[in-house]
Amino acid sequence: MDINNQSSEYKQNIPLNTLNQMIGTKVLQEWNDPQKDHHQDLCIHQMFEMQVERSPQAIAVVCENTQLTYQQLNQQANQLAHHLRTLGVGSEVLVGICLERSLEMIVGLLGILKAGGAYVPLDPAYPSERLAFILEDTQTPVLLTQEKLVKNLPPHHAQVVYLDLDWEKNIQNSQKNPVNQTTADNLIYVIYTSGSTGQPKGVMIPHRGICNQLHWKQTTFGLTNADKVLLTISFSFDPSVWQIFWPLCFGGQLFMARPGGHQDTTYLVKVIIEQQITVLALVPSILRVLLEEKGIENCRFIRHITCGGEALPGELIERFFAQLNLDNVLHNCYGPTEASIDTTFWTCQRGTNYGIAPIGRPITNAEIHILDENLQPMPVGESGELYIGGIGLARGYLNRPELTREKFIFDPFSSERGARLYKTGT
Repeated sequence: MDINNQSSEYKQNIPLNTLNQMIGTKVLQEWNDPQKDHHQDLCIHQMFEMQVERSPQAIAVVCENTQLTYQQLNQQANQLAHHLRTLGVGSEVLVGICLERSLEMIVGLLGILKAGGAYVPLDPAYPSERLAFILEDTQTPVLLTQEKLVKNLPPHHAQVVYLDLDWEKNIQNSQKNPVNQTTADNLIYVIYTSGSTGQPKGVMIPHRGICNQLHWKQTTFGLTNADKVLLTISFSFDPSVWQIFWPLCFGGQLFMARPGGHQDTTYLVKVIIEQQITVLALVPSILRVLLEEKGIENCRFIRHITCGGEALPGELIERFFAQLNLDNVLHNCYGPTEASIDTTFWTCQRGTNYGIAPIGRPITNAEIHILDENLQPMPVGESGELYIGGIGLARGYLNRPELTREKFIFDPFSSERGARLYKTGT
């Protein structure tokens, strides 16, 4: 089966003949990481609230010339959450959010989660037809936005909350944390695939998978309070989730690129140098242009770059090392939207002579299998289909029960009741 036949927003195009490079000399079952407990019963907003207690006066988020401390961000999100609850937002309620990159966007996301809801990101740069499809498919009862964006929104039935105009109303609400009404098995968001292979699909992700993702990142890469994470991905793509919530849950600082700035490599180099950014994510095509920018050699504070969304060429890896001379910094990650962001990763090395970077090994509590049509493991050197298991799997597709049953199947390798595998089609 053609691995270039993508069904998700954030998959890599990796030819089948590179699978041997990916798996090395062991069958993939031997690679799957042992199960680890990472406080998986916590919701993401609870993890954030715990960090607020640890560093209330530290800067949490910066957007151009404005910033909020952890305490200020928490208080504003609490005020919004209390307001959203009066509108009926609670566990499993989908809330649309259509905002440009801004402090209000982060307040909005946290406010939705604290109210108990799940967010549905609507990038204001998206075509009206895509926005209309998402609003119709989700039937969100509430929509967070800004006054200037309303004219670009298609007709809908949601109650609109303007985070710029309505704040005087919200400011009267309590600044205390709302009593939590959600569990790790409740939804955190619904993000839509591109629809490049058909109708876009709303992928339903619970808190548990994102909690696991963030704890894996923290135990593997160790974010500190000195780290600054640059938000370079649209919040309508799932890699934005770790860019936003990893620093906010573990004491780092989130720096938001200006609207459209994530595609302006001259601007990105300037920000990375001036703000001393240490963590960012880039698709390989943007990394390639970034490495050609004047001053890139001065980006010396970087200690973690995630690449994904496209195949990472070996020659681009060598160019990275030639330009920046930073070891153990560039990481190639693979994962479909259906598996809570990253499923595997590989730390790029000098002189490995790969034509395309391997996708690496599974993250904690994730499983990778290459199987035949009878769901039997394929020996090394043989082609098969890629299946993903573990606690990061989506609940399924919103309003698509038949497709959910087709793509999320019984896991024959697990003794856990109800365990499933995601059939990637690659």
